[in-house]
Amino acid sequence: MEISLKSKEEISYMREAGRILFACHQEIAKMIGPGVTPLAIDAFVEEYLAKHRAAPEQKGYRGFPFATCASVNDTVCHGFPNDVPLSEGDVVTIDIVVNKDGWLADSGWSYGVGVLSRPLQKLMLKTEQALYKGIDQARIGNTIGDIGYVIEKAARKGRYGVVKPLVGHGIGQRIHEPPDVPSYGKRGDGVRLEEGMVITVEPIFTLGETGAVLWNDDGWSIQTADGTPGVQFEHTIAITDEGPLILTN
Repeated sequence: MEISLKSKEEISYMREAGRILFACHQEIAKMIGPGVTPLAIDAFVEEYLAKHRAAPEQKGYRGFPFATCASVNDTVCHGFPNDVPLSEGDVVTIDIVVNKDGWLADSGWSYGVGVLSRPLQKLMLKTEQALYKGIDQARIGNTIGDIGYVIEKAARKGRYGVVKPLVGHGIGQRIHEPPDVPSYGKRGDGVRLEEGMVITVEPIFTLGETGAVLWNDDGWSIQTADGTPGVQFEHTIAITDEGPLILTN
C-alpha cells in the first residue's frame, strides 16, 4: 500500500482530533488512583468523546469491544478494560484512537497509580524521554531507522527491553497505514520521511531486558514473557517543513 501524504488542511483535521484526545488524557490523569477500574475509565472516555462530537475508533475495529485499550503492569498492549480496581504501585497504559469527522489521532499514555517503586518511576521517565528523542528525528530527509535507532539506544542505556513486535505506524483516515515505525533500527535505514507523512511514535519499554512478549487467548492483549511491567508513550506526529509537529498535545 502506498504511503499517504496529507495536505496542510488534512493535517489540521487530524490536529483537531488530536486536541480532543490530549484533553481526554488530561482528564484521565485526574481520575487515576487506587480503586478506580479500567472499565470506569473506558466509560468516561466514551462519554467524553461523544460530548465533543468524536468517536473511539478502536471500538468495533476487528471486533475489539471497547473504547480504550487498558494495559496494566505486565500487560503491555491491547489490554481489555475490566472491573478489577487499580492498586497502589500499578502502572496502566490507556491507549485511545479518536475519530473526528473521519480523521484520526492516536495516543497511548502510561500512568502510575499512587506511589510507584523507584525502578518503575525511572522506567516511566526513560520511556517518555525516548519518545521525544524519537520524535526529534521525525524530520524531512531522515529515515524511519533514525527514529528507531535513538529509541533503542535509550532502552539499551537504561538496560530496558524494547517490545519489538509492536510498532508505530502511519495514520490518517485509517488506524494503520504504511509505513511501520519500529522502536528499533539503524541510522539511514528504511523509508525516508517526506513532508505530509503522519505517523505514530510509540516506544514500549519493559523492566526485563529482553522485551519478549506473549499473546493471550483473547487474541488481543499482550503480556511480557518474563512477567515484568512495561510502559508505553505514544504521540501522533506530522512531518512538516518546520520539523515534527505533535498532533496529540
